[in-house]
Amino acid sequence: MDGNGRWAAERRLPRVEGHRRGVEAVRRAVEAAGDLGITHLTLFSFSSENWSRPAEEIKDLFGLLRRFIRRDLADLHKNGVRIRIIGSRTNLDADIQRMLDDAVELTKENTALNLTIAFNYGSRNEITRAATRFAEDVKAGVLAPGDMTEQLFGSYLDTDGLPDPDLLIRTSGELRLSNFLLWQLAYAEFVFVDTYWPDFNKTHFEDAIAEFQRRNRRFGGRTVRSTA
Repeated sequence: MDGNGRWAAERRLPRVEGHRRGVEAVRRAVEAAGDLGITHLTLFSFSSENWSRPAEEIKDLFGLLRRFIRRDLADLHKNGVRIRIIGSRTNLDADIQRMLDDAVELTKENTALNLTIAFNYGSRNEITRAATRFAEDVKAGVLAPGDMTEQLFGSYLDTDGLPDPDLLIRTSGELRLSNFLLWQLAYAEFVFVDTYWPDFNKTHFEDAIAEFQRRNRRFGGRTVRSTA
């Protein structure tokens, strides 16, 4: 969800205002996903590399997260949204950890939309943590090195139990993955849009899906495979 800062800068507003408007775009995206019958939506909200930003901006981002959970969690739960958090808990304040855990626990039985939030997330870190856990199981005698398969390795990732994404949408004209779901996006279709995230709306969402539907997905083979 890129472009909050540039959106604000072009309007001569503080960066935090761009982030506030970005939260509004999150609400629109979640609502649009429900309207469009999408069952899984993953949002990259804070990367493990974002810690390099100025301390004041990080403080503002965490404040917005706290307000979002306090303000929106009840409505998300009422609308059947199940929340899942992926990423590391390292460096997170205790109250943030509790709020994230409470959101996951409250919504764990919901089925209308699976909303995954990548928070303090980096894909290389995720893969490293998964490999470490597998190595620990081998050391403990639970598994042998030869037991490793792609499916088994996937069960050690933060996204265990979730389907691989069909479509990646990146806003603001950026044309890179930025350490996001490197394993899971192996056969996803990519759609890049020039719109800054604070301006992203249901029409942009629908346009990205329409572009996805025009793609021929062969997954390395010669015959088009349907994912409908």
